Amino acid sequence: MQIAIQTAGRSLECQIIPILKTNGLPERLSQLADQLGLPASVLQGDFKAGLQEILPIYQPDGKRTYLLGLGTNPGAIDWLNAFRKFFFTQKNRLSEQVDVNLSGFSAEVVESVVLGIRAGGYNLGLYQTNKPEIPIFYTRSGRLSLLVDVASEEAAQTALEKAEAIAQTQREMLDLMNAPANYKKPQTLADWAAQSGQTYRYAVTILDKAELEQQKLGALLSVSQGSPVPPVLIIADYNPGAAGHAQAPPAPNAALFTVGLVGKGVTFDTGGISIKPSTNMHLMKSDMGGAAAVLGTVEVAAKLKLPVRVIGIVPSTENSVDGRSTKPGDVVTSYVGKTIEIIDTDAEGRVILADGLGYMVRHFQPDVLIDLATLTGSVISALGYHAAGLFTQNDELAARLVKSADKTGERLWRLPLWDVYTEDIKSDVADVKNFSGKPVAGSISAAKFLEVFTEQTDDLTGKAAPHPAWAHLDIAGTAFADTEFGSQKNATGFGIRLLIDYLQQSSAPRS
Repeated sequence: MQIAIQTAGRSLECQIIPILKTNGLPERLSQLADQLGLPASVLQGDFKAGLQEILPIYQPDGKRTYLLGLGTNPGAIDWLNAFRKFFFTQKNRLSEQVDVNLSGFSAEVVESVVLGIRAGGYNLGLYQTNKPEIPIFYTRSGRLSLLVDVASEEAAQTALEKAEAIAQTQREMLDLMNAPANYKKPQTLADWAAQSGQTYRYAVTILDKAELEQQKLGALLSVSQGSPVPPVLIIADYNPGAAGHAQAPPAPNAALFTVGLVGKGVTFDTGGISIKPSTNMHLMKSDMGGAAAVLGTVEVAAKLKLPVRVIGIVPSTENSVDGRSTKPGDVVTSYVGKTIEIIDTDAEGRVILADGLGYMVRHFQPDVLIDLATLTGSVISALGYHAAGLFTQNDELAARLVKSADKTGERLWRLPLWDVYTEDIKSDVADVKNFSGKPVAGSISAAKFLEVFTEQTDDLTGKAAPHPAWAHLDIAGTAFADTEFGSQKNATGFGIRLLIDYLQQSSAPRS
């Protein structure tokens, strides 16, 4: 299916008209009634423009018009979800050619509309042998026109191109997250990253098990011990200033702003020796939501040729049960040399992130460091499934991330990182322990644990301190959720849109 921007109306076989719920709704419906040859009272009585409300109107000549309600003051996520649900539920009724009338709306809505339309065609049945026939609208012959005002044409085209770049990548991340463990190994993520890097011209390095052992990434290796599937560390480096890159390097005296992203890539989590209950364990194929956000963001940044260096690191492994598995009470040594007492092997995500963060800080020294992980059930208890937890000591970074979260609808809520919580990760036998053992503040103590491994040495004082612009996003409640695509929780692709918006905010080179 192809999507194009157009500025002229025409005789339409199938059109969709989004409608806001405003004081001017009766007048707007009266105008539409005149155009469609209907009594105004019919539309005014049957359609209230509530969010995601749909009113189909069939005319004698076979033409169809759908009124799509957007409610009052819809944000970007409301536009996206309304169009996603509409196209998912109505896709078998749509004709080959569909027009969406966005006349009178800002070009900004185009991105959300396109993302919703593309998402509406998603099929969760990745491995079904008796798949339903693809609706004609979503075949290659399908055509969708977005009708916009002439003054908005250029901005709308830019928004369309951005949305298409995100949508393609996000769909691939959904497929990876929804894939079961027998179809998805750490090497699967590595292979995806390598192919993406080749296609979009950014550098990808894969550290295999032998290299991890040689470089002593002991925390990552400890989690992988119970699985016959070897772990990997994926390093994806989109550097527009690098020689040979498609985009010109920065001016000689300019330093390219660098953002480091680290994502948890546990392709299946049994809990290890601290094994999870069997109920819903099958959903632990989703425990690489942070990896999906990081890999997807690096690819989209490269597609859009953003003038900011983006380095993504993904420590990836399975967490399985075996006689060789790390046991509660074991002490392991991380990449940066700090020792970790393993209290609970089901708190494995923070352990592999310790090596991912340490590797990032030691080798790349990014200006901003952000990690994302499906880390704790505690954050779901606090925020439910509507927002991810945000942890940072940097107020400016928090404000920028929240701004992007509010804009995209991938919402964040800031939680404290006070030093008093450090007591929860103190160990009697090691530098830190990976689990507090308390039934409270679990997401906070996990964040305090991660903070330890962001430390870098100050050039002036020689003392180690946490990275001054580090943020941890606990996306356990938002990366896998209930959607219209299936009867069980499935992947959302959370984080890619949020991070791309943040990167665009931050993309001006430093002088």
